[in-house]
Amino acid sequence: MSYYGKIAFGNAAKAFQEEAGSRGIYARMERENKKEGLSTYEVSFIAQRDSFYMASITESGFPYIQHRGGPKGFLKVLDEKRLGFIDFGGNKQYVSVGNFESNPNVSLFLMDYAHKIRLKIFARAEVVELADNDEFILLHHFK
Repeated sequence: MSYYGKIAFGNAAKAFQEEAGSRGIYARMERENKKEGLSTYEVSFIAQRDSFYMASITESGFPYIQHRGGPKGFLKVLDEKRLGFIDFGGNKQYVSVGNFESNPNVSLFLMDYAHKIRLKIFARAEVVELADNDEFILLHHFK
């Protein structure tokens, strides 16, 4: 996972921010927040979610957005720079997993609708086998 502003704020976005008068706020945020990884607050927020949206990039270059859901805490913080979840059975299209083969970049969008709070995360996805990853054993009974 990488710092949000470094990825999200390209030159065009910065030019629009400048024109709209919001660039100063985001420039200060970029200067002050150099830490990569998850904060204690973000770890707590993630643990309370029972769903999120994940955007991946198709081989044709378009974004593909998929909803992921499960019991509260199914999106598990493995450490300050890694998240994991068991991919519960869905429609068997495997679009997201296929997208990871050509481009592992993803964006996660976690929403607390009741409190109108969101968390956006940029990351690189990797598919791993459950049997080879003990950190998911606690989640296995939800599969």
